[in-house]
Amino acid sequence: MYSFTNFIESFVSVPEEHKQQLQTLINTKQIYKGDSFIDAGQTPQYMAFVQKGLFRYFYTNEEGVEFTKGFFPENRILISYSAILQQRESYFTIQALEDSQIEFISYAKLDNRFSKYSWFNSFIISLIQKAYMIKEDREREFLLMDAEQRYEIFFKRFPGLDKRIKQHMIASYLGITPESLSRIRKKSGLLS
Repeated sequence: MYSFTNFIESFVSVPEEHKQQLQTLINTKQIYKGDSFIDAGQTPQYMAFVQKGLFRYFYTNEEGVEFTKGFFPENRILISYSAILQQRESYFTIQALEDSQIEFISYAKLDNRFSKYSWFNSFIISLIQKAYMIKEDREREFLLMDAEQRYEIFFKRFPGLDKRIKQHMIASYLGITPESLSRIRKKSGLLS
């Protein structure tokens, strides 16, 4: 099974002795459908790697309306990075959409143990760069594209995910109503 260590090594080369040290800091946990890895308002301490399952990041406004920020299937990282860095409450929730298995690690322990090594700093920079590119793409999509174009991009970005996610969550991710999504799906011929 692909692991957190494998994920890190997809970005950088980790010396063997550091891999062994890293393994001592990583724990495995089951998170069941509907449960949270991080709740909005909680000060997060951990980052995680999704070995199996599916998560979503979402914001909730004062009226209880949810706004989906993103979906994170297998082989992705879960983290409320700015909250961890600033030691503050997370603005969003990270929730399991399926029964899931994660490997998790204390960010403070990871940083304390490895921050003096170039491989670790290169890994963190790579993660930040990847997250920034995703954020920039999403902003461009919302500013310059209509809902149908965003829906097409969703299918390319997350092939097969529409079968694993409730339609109202996809609509939230696209910034449209479930009714609008239904019309777009019907028009595109992608109704299942």
